[in-house]
Amino acid sequence: MKTIARSTHAATIFLVTILIIATQASLSAVAQTPDVPAAHGDCAQLISLKLPDVQIAESIAVAAGTGAIKMGHCRVAGVIGKEIHFSLLLPDEWNHKFMMGGSGGFVGSVDNQAVSSVNMGYATVGTDTGHKGVATDAKWALNSMERLKNFGYLAVHRVDDTAKAIVKEYYQSAAKRSYFVGCSNGGRQAMMEAQRYPDDFDGIVAGAPALNFTAIGAQFIKDSQASFPDAHKLTTPMLPPETLKFVEKKVLEACDTLDGVKDGVMEDPRRCKFDIASLPACTDDQPGAQCVTTSQRNVLNAIYGETKSKTLVIYPGQPFGGEGEGGGWQLWVAGVNAPLMALQNAPNARFAFGTEMFKYMVFDDPHWDYTRYDFSTWQKDTAQLATLTNAINPNLDAFKNKGHKVVLWHGWADGGLNALGTVDYYEQVEARDPKLRDYARLFMLPGVLHCAGGPGPDSVDWATVISDWVENNKAPERVIARKIVGGTVTNSRPLCPYPQHAVYKGNGSTDDAEHFACR
Repeated sequence: MKTIARSTHAATIFLVTILIIATQASLSAVAQTPDVPAAHGDCAQLISLKLPDVQIAESIAVAAGTGAIKMGHCRVAGVIGKEIHFSLLLPDEWNHKFMMGGSGGFVGSVDNQAVSSVNMGYATVGTDTGHKGVATDAKWALNSMERLKNFGYLAVHRVDDTAKAIVKEYYQSAAKRSYFVGCSNGGRQAMMEAQRYPDDFDGIVAGAPALNFTAIGAQFIKDSQASFPDAHKLTTPMLPPETLKFVEKKVLEACDTLDGVKDGVMEDPRRCKFDIASLPACTDDQPGAQCVTTSQRNVLNAIYGETKSKTLVIYPGQPFGGEGEGGGWQLWVAGVNAPLMALQNAPNARFAFGTEMFKYMVFDDPHWDYTRYDFSTWQKDTAQLATLTNAINPNLDAFKNKGHKVVLWHGWADGGLNALGTVDYYEQVEARDPKLRDYARLFMLPGVLHCAGGPGPDSVDWATVISDWVENNKAPERVIARKIVGGTVTNSRPLCPYPQHAVYKGNGSTDDAEHFACR
């Protein structure tokens, strides 16, 4: 089985690209090719292709290379309407299939989280969803309902239609199967497609999806208020890295072995009943590396606590896990990151996303003050944005009735997007349709951060999982996740369809998936 290389983004290149990067999510190709590679037309001639409300800006033949994109292909770029840009790669050896990749964060440039699928013969496309900017910046949304609509749901659908029309023209044949793969905002886009446009894709993979977009924004503001109560003091974290590492250590000491294996990973953090009050208090309430102050304890209680508007629970509290990881709480929740501070005076990713959302998507007020928001009017304030961006409809009947399949997955230690939000949504779908496992399955990844990273095995062949289900009716009963360091697999673990768990059989290496069973 060949595997599509994961596209990763280094933390040193603007933290903005790491925060959301679902391109880190593993992809792979389908095991078999349904037919011989398709013949194709002249790439250069696509520049003259006429489609309604579409302008082709370039059509360039790209020779096979040695970088991330190895297969020769035709690259077609263009714009739909006023400003929905896209980039479509048409492989020289087409496998008769189409795969669209999601876009992370607030997007702002053409993003394709499945771009390397072209190496295995997929025609693949990505989009900027209709605006320019960095991924944590929402200034583009100020007083622009059209851009919000495009970002929320419409651009992906329009790009899908356009890309498939170009595919059909180039190969003189429509794609036999089509897929969507995305993580973070890309996961939200995936589920928005399943809910709003069930005809578009035969199979969908939604990783760490930002489903309840406006509720997630509320959680981000709540946590920012707790971690940075003074908007003029953003450079010094109340929970410095050494404190976060200490908290994580104490949590693992209490809960690591609840799953029967001591490996620095919790199989299900919901089983962890760690009491924040048990953390040792600092002498004279002065900060230290092996204790917490009263203020730090209060911040922790707020972050682990639910986000509420009076008696309404807006969003579940953050699960235990990932506190000490650089790509976990330090990047997302309570740390201070120099690139983000320089970019937009935001100490971390939750602060950046939360404040930008409310300033430019909710209130259309660049001067909105996060420290004064009390959430009492949250539901009314976010009602309009919710209709455009929230992918929380549990009714997947139309998608199911087409015979289509969806796989959701989420890392339990995700400090970017609370894993409980995905669990809650899946349970709502199941409450409405007890037979959801016929077409929808959820996999939880212990110890995995946002889309990738963390101590848990995070590399999964999701593209083969979904294509096997769609094309071979092979429902995923047991999925193997691997931890790959320097090109070497250091450990593996089975992922079991929720609510099953991987349980150690009692014999053999705990680094080998073969010694675990789904129960």
